[in-house]
Amino acid sequence: MDAQLIAFTGVAAGMVALPGADFTVVVRNALASRTAGLATALGVAGGLLVHTALAVAGLAAVLVTLPVLFRTVQLLGGAYVLYLGISALYALRRRSRQGEEGTVDDGAGRPAPREFGRALRQGFLTNALNPKAPVLFLSLLPQFVPHGQPPLPRTLLLAAVVVVLALIWFPAVALLVDRLGRWLRRPRAARVVEGGSGVALTGLGLALVTGPLLR
Repeated sequence: MDAQLIAFTGVAAGMVALPGADFTVVVRNALASRTAGLATALGVAGGLLVHTALAVAGLAAVLVTLPVLFRTVQLLGGAYVLYLGISALYALRRRSRQGEEGTVDDGAGRPAPREFGRALRQGFLTNALNPKAPVLFLSLLPQFVPHGQPPLPRTLLLAAVVVVLALIWFPAVALLVDRLGRWLRRPRAARVVEGGSGVALTGLGLALVTGPLLR
């Protein structure tokens, strides 16, 4: 039994499940429709695939050691998350002005408000532009490569574990939100979820844009 691999799986599972911008976007889009939620979840996994590939290739080290490049990624990621947050708050305000107090809509039998490609792109960009991920993977993966073993095959295995965990966790979150959709889509609950996600994403975006260089 590979004790190090088991330990890494536990650490990676906690890392993937830790709530952040990607989790918030999945919940927000899953509230719109199951299709949008699952597409966002796949996009997030795709973003993780980018980070793990960079770590395997050693390019994450270049990103971390070049402050200008790292800050650029941080600003891009922050700006995109900020955009998503402001968009959510604007949509909430627009619906409030329209006085959405109608009957409950369980989301059945209607197309997803967001097309699959858009939701997929949102999930991918939210994760791929996360400036913390390169540092995290660069510092985490080498610790679970046993001494004396070729680093490349082992790192590829660890990277695959992270992506598989993401492909399990985020779709599960999307399906759970969809399962609770009848309650969550009630006007009051929908406003709470939309407002909460908007505030969370706006706060995360502002923290990245205005905060110090993450190292």
